[in-house]
Amino acid sequence: MAISTKLEMRQSQSLVMTPQLMQAIKLLQMSNLDLVSYVESELERNPLLEKTDGEANEGNTGDTSVTSDRISDNPDGSSPAGEEPDAGDWMQNDLETGSEAIASRMDTDLGNVFPDEPGVPASPDPALLKTGDSYKNVSSGGASEDYNLEAFVAEEASLVTSLEEQMHFALSDEADRLIAGHLINSLDENGYLYLDLEETAEQLGVGPDRVEWVLNILQTFEPAGVFARSLAECLKLQLIDRNRFDPAMEAFIDNIELLAKRELSALKKICGVDDEDLTEMIAEIRALDPKPGSVFGSSLVQPVVPDVFVRPANDGTWAVELNSDTLPKVLVNQTYFAKVIKTARNETEKEYLTDSLQTANWLAKSLDQRAKTILKVSTEIVRQQDGFLTYGIAHLRPLNLKTIAEAIGMHESTVSRVTSNKFMATPRGIFELKYFFSSAISGTSEGDTHSAEAVRHRIRQMIDAEDPKAILSDDTIVKTLKNDGIDIARRTVAKYREAMKIGSSVQRRREKNSNI
Repeated sequence: MAISTKLEMRQSQSLVMTPQLMQAIKLLQMSNLDLVSYVESELERNPLLEKTDGEANEGNTGDTSVTSDRISDNPDGSSPAGEEPDAGDWMQNDLETGSEAIASRMDTDLGNVFPDEPGVPASPDPALLKTGDSYKNVSSGGASEDYNLEAFVAEEASLVTSLEEQMHFALSDEADRLIAGHLINSLDENGYLYLDLEETAEQLGVGPDRVEWVLNILQTFEPAGVFARSLAECLKLQLIDRNRFDPAMEAFIDNIELLAKRELSALKKICGVDDEDLTEMIAEIRALDPKPGSVFGSSLVQPVVPDVFVRPANDGTWAVELNSDTLPKVLVNQTYFAKVIKTARNETEKEYLTDSLQTANWLAKSLDQRAKTILKVSTEIVRQQDGFLTYGIAHLRPLNLKTIAEAIGMHESTVSRVTSNKFMATPRGIFELKYFFSSAISGTSEGDTHSAEAVRHRIRQMIDAEDPKAILSDDTIVKTLKNDGIDIARRTVAKYREAMKIGSSVQRRREKNSNI
């Protein structure tokens, strides 16, 4: 057989990952906060994009609105010829002539104006009232654009600020204050110090003994327990502050792990106390704060903003709608493009404007497609989990991405991206969309399955309702679930229990029988 070369033409179809397609995929899986940030950056970068909210439209009208403050056209602030002076003029003139003119115009003595009543300030300085070409309305009834209420809000106290104030009273040497400042700034939000003192001493160029001495001073600051390097040390510092750190309590703190294991008999033997004393010691430990720095609060937690709202409809079904507040609204300014494209001086400028138009059109289309996709997926999830919304978690069905994808005619990867970082507000609370997807656990009867999340909820209910004298073992839970039609293995029950941070039957028996 002879080998030869020849030229052939074939037609085939393949998916090409263009930059626009990759950006659309990235856009689909963004959370609402990430999406807003991305759109804001595009608005700054693309001159053809505009916001469609009311503020943007009002800003483009070109009209000047009339405010409560008067803006004079004359440099000296006087009224134009032929016009009557307004309220700002007579106030300025009276302030210059004195309080008698103000009293005569008000038809009363200034002493009759009480401090709590809106009136003329006591003794204003006309020189301070003038700002540029305008005069501010100084009466309490008038508002100024420069008046900022946030300037009167007190600064929230922080842990670092409180400790620095105490440091200036406790330490006088500048070197010691430098060491203390470094230690203060190394605290976590709970007030714990996770630093190697030897490395810190080497970094600051001082001896370890001096760092240890400064640390001992800092550990006496309020709140008690700060600058601890472990939970045991934190509790110890608080007990010292309360003058309750005796030898028995010291032995208790050194073996604090036995309390977590509920090995109270071993604790009594180590501490050399009876049942009554041990109960009092445990009560004192529970009265302490394991996170002393948290009393000052921490960084603000961003609340979850749902992307989808689910409400019961009048016909007994569920109404699903998007949260319009989380959807950025942009507009492509075709008029501006048509105007500036004529003024382009070279091909580079024309290419830039054309690319900007394509990018703007793509972004507007992608945002619309993203919203439609989220609504379509959410609607199908609500249809599949109607029992959960109506009756509760016990009726949560097993669900996977493939089921939703086949129902709406999309790929599983698309459904996965849609459900990432998206939240749904229902009458039963706010849930991440991925919460509604759970694996299936087979039932005792053929064809019957149960959601793993519903089974976990059932296990927690059983453990919460168990009798302290009859603690349920994992085997007992398995038998009970099988009687309820759920076929589950013992190791699965143990895995679910540990995931919910529920102790074993031995630990629960010790905890409930200790009457603590």
